[in-house]
Amino acid sequence: MMLKSVLEVNRMCSIKKEKKGYGFAVEATVKSIRGKCMFGHKVGDKIVFDESEVKGKICYAALIYIMPIVYAFAWGAAEFPWDKDKDVTSVPCLDAENSVVFELQRDRTKFLHIE
Repeated sequence: MMLKSVLEVNRMCSIKKEKKGYGFAVEATVKSIRGKCMFGHKVGDKIVFDESEVKGKICYAALIYIMPIVYAFAWGAAEFPWDKDKDVTSVPCLDAENSVVFELQRDRTKFLHIE
């Protein structure tokens, strides 16, 4: 994983000092499930991470695992060398027997501001 400094992220995002920001919008989509998800996730389920809330249903275990990646992704601080598109990455949940794979997509056209 390549992490960027806060200064680089701020420059990249063109954040103005007078505004507080959350970062770019991030949407997680369930891409695949090996086995049966005990929470009930289905392929195609969508979860949206925006300014102050999580929209959609997500298993707590999956949320705890993917949230640091969502946060870094939202701020543009994470770009993974194995991903062809730097705004899309995949993250599995921790259930080894019934793994759910979430695709995270960052929308660089939508920077979320908190006034």
